[in-house]
Amino acid sequence: MQVRFQRKHSKPGLFVASLLATMLSVGCSASDSPSAEIGDFIEGRVLSSGQTPEAGVWVIAETNDLGTPYRKIVVTNDEGRFLIPELPDAEYDVWVRGYGLADSDKATAQMGGSIEIQVTAAADAEEAAAIYPASYWLSMLEPPENDPSWASTFKLGCQLCHQIGSSMTRYKDRDGFDLGVKKATHMNATADYLGRAELLDALGNWSSHILDGEVPPPPPRPEGIERNLVITEWAWGDGFTYAHDEIATDKRAPDLYANGPIYGVDLGNDRLLTLDPKTHEASSVDVPTLQGFSTPWCNQTYQGAMLPTGEDVIPMGFGSLGCPVEPGLTSFEGKYDNPANPHNPMMDSDGKVWMTTQIRREWDTDLPAFCQETDGIAGLYHHRQLGYYDTRSGDTQLIDTCYGTHHLQFDEQGVLWMSGDVFVIGWFDPSKYDPAEPGTLERSQGWAKPVIDSDGDGTADQQLVGFNYGIISNPRDGTIWTAQPGGNPGDPIDFRGRLVRYDPEAGSFEAFMPPRPGAGPRGVDVDTNGVIWASLGGSGHLAKFDRSKCAQTWGSGDQCPEGWTLYRSPGPLMKTGDEPENQIGADFHYYLFVDQFDTLGLGKDTVVMNGTGSDSLLAFNQTTEAFTVIRIPYPLNTYTRGLDGRIDDASAGWKGRGLWFTNGTDPVFHSEIPRSFVGKVQVRPDPLAR
Repeated sequence: MQVRFQRKHSKPGLFVASLLATMLSVGCSASDSPSAEIGDFIEGRVLSSGQTPEAGVWVIAETNDLGTPYRKIVVTNDEGRFLIPELPDAEYDVWVRGYGLADSDKATAQMGGSIEIQVTAAADAEEAAAIYPASYWLSMLEPPENDPSWASTFKLGCQLCHQIGSSMTRYKDRDGFDLGVKKATHMNATADYLGRAELLDALGNWSSHILDGEVPPPPPRPEGIERNLVITEWAWGDGFTYAHDEIATDKRAPDLYANGPIYGVDLGNDRLLTLDPKTHEASSVDVPTLQGFSTPWCNQTYQGAMLPTGEDVIPMGFGSLGCPVEPGLTSFEGKYDNPANPHNPMMDSDGKVWMTTQIRREWDTDLPAFCQETDGIAGLYHHRQLGYYDTRSGDTQLIDTCYGTHHLQFDEQGVLWMSGDVFVIGWFDPSKYDPAEPGTLERSQGWAKPVIDSDGDGTADQQLVGFNYGIISNPRDGTIWTAQPGGNPGDPIDFRGRLVRYDPEAGSFEAFMPPRPGAGPRGVDVDTNGVIWASLGGSGHLAKFDRSKCAQTWGSGDQCPEGWTLYRSPGPLMKTGDEPENQIGADFHYYLFVDQFDTLGLGKDTVVMNGTGSDSLLAFNQTTEAFTVIRIPYPLNTYTRGLDGRIDDASAGWKGRGLWFTNGTDPVFHSEIPRSFVGKVQVRPDPLAR
């Protein structure tokens, strides 16, 4: 690689004007104004074959000179020019990655410099495809009998923890995949659920084509506004961190904790992660349990009313890496010490980081006494309970619940609503709870069983049993919505999953299933108009559900297809046939976030969906009905989960806004860099704005 450094000097009188323009966020670009003597940016140009500009490729600056490893990524414009803005004072390695190119060498650069980088084309199709997202490789998989329900369930099960199609997953033969699924009890159980022989045959055939040199179609390079993106990454955790979600502020008040720390949970090792974006320091605190409970999630058990006939105790753990089945082998036994397995942090307005977290065994006898006195303990599933970390005092408070928890959201009155139970939806009112008064625990919580009116006679007659995954409160009418992914392969109805609506005032439930080919709702959120949005992880769609369009709301779920609008997410399809009702997208959508307050800068009510299988976030404009692909090109295997937006300075334009995410793949060594990171996305007015 040829690198040329050039220090630029300001013309007299223009430095002040340039500084003023920056302060006002006018978006002054390096191409039309002089640089400062010493600036907080690196600019330059990417060229190939001498003087041919490379447009739509990524330029990456990274350093280890700060408190934690740090990276910033931008995209070149039509002339191959780039400007990496707002860099902390450090020495950087700068290099280029782009579709169709070989990764460039790294060059050392300091801020304020100008760099010219020469790149070369990839040597062949296989070298070019090495940096394609996992979903492109997965699109080559042929499901048994091209069955869309099997493909949907495969994605919902196998992609739950990591990308299928990444380099760590695509180069095996059939026997290698058989040994691979035995490395974790959850993977092994998923193989049985899908049909072990069918799964291994499909994976073995897929990999044989790849080993023979077959490659997927190339993704497009960033275009238009996708070239205005600035992505910043900070490492946190360690080589065994299972980072599951992050939070930057109270979802209801995006400017509440401006410029403050970002919090995340390490589900694999029971830690609350912290990143200070001002000092670039990453740290963590341990998440405790009650009374010395120390059984890792993998080895946990259940005893109680839901036991199968003749059983005394049954396994109830989630076996990830380090928890194999015979004859599976692992080099990581004991590396995931997570009896608490904390999940989904949310901030309130009082400096508390709330999280769903396990505080005790999953035994009926360990439930609080008032829970056992209710009408049917068998109607409760109690994995995970509740807790919060007080950022002001540094204390952690654990709270027992009668129901299981998973995701949590505050409503407009400050009540926490929680998914995670198979049989009920639970809520907790912090205003009624005092840790110093144990008697307040009972009156602060409640739950309701989802039972719907299936035949329109005004009587609830059909109980909905299914894992309530995503959850959101609709501020327009006070209703609560959850998403049940479903996922029985071969079942033409159940594999589609459903949304469940609860009206606390009326005490009534409704259910709505997405029309084909939609399947597998996971994340759910609401826009400022009260319209519900869901990510369909199974079928690869963004779904919009507007209940006001329903001619009928009672029924078992199929009664309102007119309320749904499905939007196919960008990227290739799986091999499930040419008929529209059978087409399944190869990407996986773990969750989604409705940007009600325009924290990203793409407009109020932009819907941002995880491109969990495609190293991306997918921002959907409701007006144009078009997606902006926010590709994270480095490190590969950027598996995203929870999303959050924050406004640090509303008067600072794009510099004062950002969308936050974390790389939450399990295991993290599947990633190109085997360590988790927390990331921030910003949108500039043009690719050279600083």
